[in-house]
Amino acid sequence: MDAYRGFVMVLMAAEILKFYTLQEAYPDSGFWAFLTHHQSHVAWAGCSLHDLIQPSFSFLVGVALPYSVASRVTQGQSFGVQLGHAIRRSLILILLGIFLRSTHTSQTNFTFEDTLTQIGLGYTFLFLLGTAKNRTVWIALGAILVGYWLAFVLYPVIDGFDYSAVGVTADWPEHYTGLMAHFNKNSNLAWAFDTWFLNLFPRNNFFLFNGGGYATLSFIPTLGTMLLGLQAGRWLRSGMANRDVLNYFLLAGAIGLASGVLLHVTGICPIVKRIWTPAWVLFSGGWCFWLLAFFYSIIDMAGYRKWAFPLVVVGMNSIAIYCLVHLIDQFIITSFYTHLGHGPFLWLGTPFEPLLIGLATLAVFYLILWWMYRRKLFIRI
Repeated sequence: MDAYRGFVMVLMAAEILKFYTLQEAYPDSGFWAFLTHHQSHVAWAGCSLHDLIQPSFSFLVGVALPYSVASRVTQGQSFGVQLGHAIRRSLILILLGIFLRSTHTSQTNFTFEDTLTQIGLGYTFLFLLGTAKNRTVWIALGAILVGYWLAFVLYPVIDGFDYSAVGVTADWPEHYTGLMAHFNKNSNLAWAFDTWFLNLFPRNNFFLFNGGGYATLSFIPTLGTMLLGLQAGRWLRSGMANRDVLNYFLLAGAIGLASGVLLHVTGICPIVKRIWTPAWVLFSGGWCFWLLAFFYSIIDMAGYRKWAFPLVVVGMNSIAIYCLVHLIDQFIITSFYTHLGHGPFLWLGTPFEPLLIGLATLAVFYLILWWMYRRKLFIRI
């Protein structure tokens, strides 16, 4: 789990490498085009490696819950004490997400689509379901997926909707028709909810739309992603043979991927991360099961651990690296330029300067986390 978590946090931090600058400098290079694609989010439907960061982080929250609950039971904590901790953790995650999204704004940016706020909004419900039987968890997952899909479908599609007023061009190729039109960007149920909900908070400007199409209500299906992780965590703690656990992961991943694609190609529900559609829950959840299977088979089953040590260092302090990336990345870059100038980062040519300064910044991040790891300093919420 720590290696997998470290892997996704490295993917997040690696945005600082700015592969897109090299794609722009070498437009005929398939290599840089490939890396750029997987270092950025797809425009709407579909998936890149970068799109799997948030679902992986959410999924792993679910995987860890059975271990956390078992530990607290061993310590003799009552259900009420555990519930209080879950509520407190939810609030801290929500507030931390808002704080980090407000670091470069003139006032508090009350936004709830950030990874931390999305997890925070659903975490208490995850804890409550984490104390329920497996059958109840699967029923809850089905109710979330079907109920969220139905809520979107029942929200009416507006004929002649002015997409230009919500930051979407009329000729945008991702406009859907038929049943999937209910999931179009900035004209769906989640967008309508945010035009009411987000304007309840102090804002410099009246909220009209999110440029990326992200939405607060995505925390509901994100809970579905965490429930998939919860089931994975229960399989890990079930006492089954390693091979059986791996087979469950592989089978669950295949079912998730196949069902997500089927919903998309049949026109029932598109695979869209930005509004976390039910098809996205299944599709991304399938990938999460397979990625967990990859790390589980190599580290826990085959016993190859040394190669994953850097990932473990990062993964065991995931909140720390999340905050470092949001708070001091530009400070580190500015400090490099102040004390070393641009010269050391230009020896491969100007197009490679963002890549080299980014690698140097990642190295600083890692040294901080390695220092914390050596001294057993782990930020927990």
